[in-house]
Amino acid sequence: MEVLPIDEALPDLLAALRRERQAVLQAPPGAGKTTRVPLAILEAGLSDGHIVMLEPRRLATRAAAARMAETLGEPVGQTVGYRIRGDAKISRKTRIEVVTEGILTRMIQSDPSLEGVGAVIFDEFLERSLNADLGLALAIEIREALRDNLLLLAMSATLDAAPVAALMGNAPVISSEGRSYPVETIWLDRPVPKNVRFETAMADLIRSAAEKTEGGMLAFLPGEGEIRRVTTLLDLPGVTI
Repeated sequence: MEVLPIDEALPDLLAALRRERQAVLQAPPGAGKTTRVPLAILEAGLSDGHIVMLEPRRLATRAAAARMAETLGEPVGQTVGYRIRGDAKISRKTRIEVVTEGILTRMIQSDPSLEGVGAVIFDEFLERSLNADLGLALAIEIREALRDNLLLLAMSATLDAAPVAALMGNAPVISSEGRSYPVETIWLDRPVPKNVRFETAMADLIRSAAEKTEGGMLAFLPGEGEIRRVTTLLDLPGVTI
């Protein structure tokens, strides 16, 4: 298994969670927190029920579940599954559920004590949506009033940890180092003509970059619709979303 920066912080994080049952994790992009931490909590036996991890976006939810399942050598829906609005891949074997933020609120509405859930992880909490804030507030209330053994973990790349740790009752803060790579900026010779659709220009640019470079490529687009349309236009092997 590939060594990731988060691996060095896992012993301290697991010790804090074992001792306090809550923590705040700061880990830069690329550290590996999203796919390593839930599996580490499961392996360490720190959750006596399902592990629920919140993601801010549907694509991130599916991708995180797929990567963890791949790590275990399983298809999605066995040990690791996901739930988003209108789509779910879970089974009786599922121990880790990756969900979009609104799912947790609905879970609490139907089961105020979250019976069967042993840990709730708030990934990328820096994005601060209403659903994430409400979910954390309700989870803290459940922990204080009904389930003092409920494990809570807030994770983020650039989160100001002190206020969140204070909100969680002075939870311990664990930090992980990141991993950076040199980046070269290359500008287009001229602006894209106004009569060329964004998706077409983006697909052409990706093809051009693939011909001139080696290794992997990461393309950022505004939303899921643009991502899917650009993917449809590409005929390159190994394109994933």
